Amino acid sequence: MRCAHCRRCCRETEMELSEGDMARLERRGHRRQDFAVMGEDGIPRLRNADGWCVFYDAGAGRCREYRSRPLGCVLYPVNMAEDGVIIVDELCPQGGTLSSRELAERGRRLRSLLDTIDREAEKR
Repeated sequence: MRCAHCRRCCRETEMELSEGDMARLERRGHRRQDFAVMGEDGIPRLRNADGWCVFYDAGAGRCREYRSRPLGCVLYPVNMAEDGVIIVDELCPQGGTLSSRELAERGRRLRSLLDTIDREAEKR
């Protein structure tokens, strides 16, 4: 799948963050309190600014931290429904271009990421 840069995934994001995601962004010089907000469920998420992900550069129309972006952003548009089924987010206009192999691989990686995030939240 190739991103069409439609920016829909950057708008009002609720992207969950792992400790690895946050550490990587901190190594890039960002302060955790500037890019993360703790959810009521104890899971950190990307902060929004003016309705956009804090890393979204409106002038350039892209992510300022694309190479260091959270793994959830890398795996997008693959998502998990509340019932645990791996799905493709219908917001993404390129979602239909994912091959079944790519969907399965991203789904496997997403399950692993979400398990990690849940374990980390339990430790908090």
